[in-house]
Amino acid sequence: MKHYIKRILLLVSVLIPIASFSQGYNIDVKINGIKDTTLLLGYYFNKQMFVKDTTDIDSNGHGIFQGDEPLDGGIYVIYLPDKSYFDILIGDDQEFSVTTTEGDLVNSQKITGNKVAEEFLKYQKFLNAKQKEAQKIQSELKDLEKDSPEYEKGLEKLKKIKEEVDKEMNRIIDENTGSLLARFLLMTKDIEIPDFDAPENIANKDSVIQLKKYLYYKVHYFDNIDFNDERLLRTPVFTSKLERYFTKIVVQQPDSLIKEANMVIAKTDDPKMRRYLIQYLFNMANESKLMGMDAMVVDMAEKYYLSGQADWADSTFLSKLQERVTKIKPNLIGNQAPDLLMQSVDGQYYRLSEVNAPITILLFWEPNCGHCKKEVPKLKEVVSDKYKDKGVKVFAVYTQVEKEPWEKFIEEHDLYDFINVNDPYYRTNFRNLYDVYSTPTIYVLDKNKKIVGKRIGAEQLPGFIDFELKQQEK
Repeated sequence: MKHYIKRILLLVSVLIPIASFSQGYNIDVKINGIKDTTLLLGYYFNKQMFVKDTTDIDSNGHGIFQGDEPLDGGIYVIYLPDKSYFDILIGDDQEFSVTTTEGDLVNSQKITGNKVAEEFLKYQKFLNAKQKEAQKIQSELKDLEKDSPEYEKGLEKLKKIKEEVDKEMNRIIDENTGSLLARFLLMTKDIEIPDFDAPENIANKDSVIQLKKYLYYKVHYFDNIDFNDERLLRTPVFTSKLERYFTKIVVQQPDSLIKEANMVIAKTDDPKMRRYLIQYLFNMANESKLMGMDAMVVDMAEKYYLSGQADWADSTFLSKLQERVTKIKPNLIGNQAPDLLMQSVDGQYYRLSEVNAPITILLFWEPNCGHCKKEVPKLKEVVSDKYKDKGVKVFAVYTQVEKEPWEKFIEEHDLYDFINVNDPYYRTNFRNLYDVYSTPTIYVLDKNKKIVGKRIGAEQLPGFIDFELKQQEK
């Protein structure tokens, strides 16, 4: 029995290094036509390529990418010194060989030892051939009359090519269910929209049908994406699909974007995928030029980062984020504008909440600011002079202390129609309440002093004011 146990232990000790080696990757590459150079192995992530490994190519064009740890699955790139490259699929099987020729990297390529990667290569070759056929037909169509029989025949040929591509794609998906290849190809498929109809007697029938199509497409947009397969992150398609949804499909309003962002994040239980979606959507909101998107920053910050869910974020980042949220949360669009009690040039006190106006422009400025020197006089021209008869008022907060430059600027630019005030002792905490980190900073308040616009340039204000006045009339 002791000898038997020793034999088992010996067998285990022999197998362990073999098993650990098989868990790594070993990709043998031979490229005819190149020699004595270096190849890069990269992968797609967030619409970019990142280098994972390098290998030296000998005088026969041969090299090996290898490592002790397995590669994360995805679509990888073998990058040549002349900046040409080709894609390979990296799934579970990571020991295989690739042979190809410079100048014809895909069509001359052969993969052995990895059936799924071979299938992906086969599909690439098929797609290249069909694209060449389609390009030839499209070129011929340019010289034909659109109502000619030849033009119709050309369109039919293009339709047939598309059907052939769809058929081949569906075959691969069906025969490789659950594989990275199947999930990647499925993700590239667009949603097929069914035919919709509307009653003949309905007004704007075509618009109703288009709306039905849009809503169907929006609801089913992500049907072909498995959000629990984090390998899809390392493909050239995933982020583009995500970006298109949030910039082209969803209505570009903060409330809609917030709702859809939370909906997408809820689709995954995979930690890596969830982290990526949270980071991507938070950065999208933080970098957006769309007015009011700071509401999405606050929503995501509180829901995912400050709640402790983002365990990857360090304490320094979280501390700065908390500080940022504290500053922007009071002045989100839709909030009641924080009240300000300030003193005018002649010593009178004015309270923001008591300004009687259908629209109040809240301006924070200083006379020595280069941008203010242009924007403030423009504000007088396009707002105060134009809308004075309609009751629109400007509550102009001078952010500094010295009275002389303030009074001089008011006099030089005839700003006496403004309610010119300041807070020399900083009792109102206006900088934090309105997140005034630069000047000029402009807010638009409705008749109830709710914030309806923020950080708008003077040139944009007339259109915004016209819209708000019409809304009030309704």
